[in-house]
Amino acid sequence: MLLLALQMLIRDKAKHIMLVSGLTFCSLLITQQASVFCGLMIWTAGTVRNIAAPIWVFDEKLEQVNEAIPMRSIELQRVRSVEGVAWAVPLYTGLAQARLPDGSFQGMLLVGLDAASLVGRPAVMTAGRIEDLALPNAVIIDQVGVEKLAAKGVRCEIGTTFEINDRLARVVGLCRTYRNFTGQPYVFTTADRALEYLPPQRKMLSFVLAGAQDGVPAEAVAARIAREPGLEAATRNEIFWRTIWWYVRNTGIPISFGTVVLLGAIVGIAIAGQTFYLFIHDNSRNLAALKAMGARTPLLAAMVITQAAWVGGLGYGLGVGLAAQFGRAVYQAGQPPFFMPWQLLVFAAAVILLVCVIAALIGLAKVVRLEAAQVFR
Repeated sequence: MLLLALQMLIRDKAKHIMLVSGLTFCSLLITQQASVFCGLMIWTAGTVRNIAAPIWVFDEKLEQVNEAIPMRSIELQRVRSVEGVAWAVPLYTGLAQARLPDGSFQGMLLVGLDAASLVGRPAVMTAGRIEDLALPNAVIIDQVGVEKLAAKGVRCEIGTTFEINDRLARVVGLCRTYRNFTGQPYVFTTADRALEYLPPQRKMLSFVLAGAQDGVPAEAVAARIAREPGLEAATRNEIFWRTIWWYVRNTGIPISFGTVVLLGAIVGIAIAGQTFYLFIHDNSRNLAALKAMGARTPLLAAMVITQAAWVGGLGYGLGVGLAAQFGRAVYQAGQPPFFMPWQLLVFAAAVILLVCVIAALIGLAKVVRLEAAQVFR
């Protein structure tokens, strides 16, 4: 009987295609928009992803990594004196305006690394060597900077020069980094040189990067540092999620994407529910005949549920597949951001299941009221 139910649905090509198309659109919209949202949230913590350090130390008032609160340079020594800290180095970050050879300007995220250890260095070098930062006026720029400078007619390669705060900067290497929320390129240099490039102020230290001694959990060391007056510390994972949750709570991004996902679910329910009702209505004589031959309501309900599960599975698979193809297409371009974790697939499946349940209930309402005598009318 369940196979008969599928044959009834598939042979009604118009309604079968409409049901699958509606659920495919619903699945695609939910998965694609939620994946872009997840990718955008990961972009907000791009600095944390690019700078590998077990423990981040910052001002106690800092809320998220993209708004560094300058600290006194003496805080570095305070961190080094905490029990369990194996090493600690300074990190300077800030927005800078680069003046290009043609006179145009380009905003950049300047990152000043400890010259001795180069902790926080870019993970992937595509040209040049990280050690070349020891050369005078040396900087390393990421692939976003290469793209943005190319869009302005400037070919960025090893040896390219530009000015930051009226001081010469010479590219000695190219790297690949994770993009950030502002869309500005990363420029890496040494800490001392970053102090020359950034606008001077009384407090310049952005963060202190630290590592725990062997056998000591990073969480325990971070808790000890946080007990120091005026300082806060977090592991890399903690500052990553602190930044993401700040954007979730304080921006309209979740509401914007959530509205689109909700509309996708509503559209899916409307299309599937209406189509299911029309399908049951058009096949009411056939269902009535089955009822007259002894088929009970639970069996007819199982047939409707089987039909809903069939179109739900097809729609979900097609929608997720199309969303994945979209992500693959934009991956090379690097934008819009796209990240599809397995939890998102489970969420999309749950939404499609809800849509199918509601659509099936609408169809079942018609089946339950169906009278066997209708076959003779």
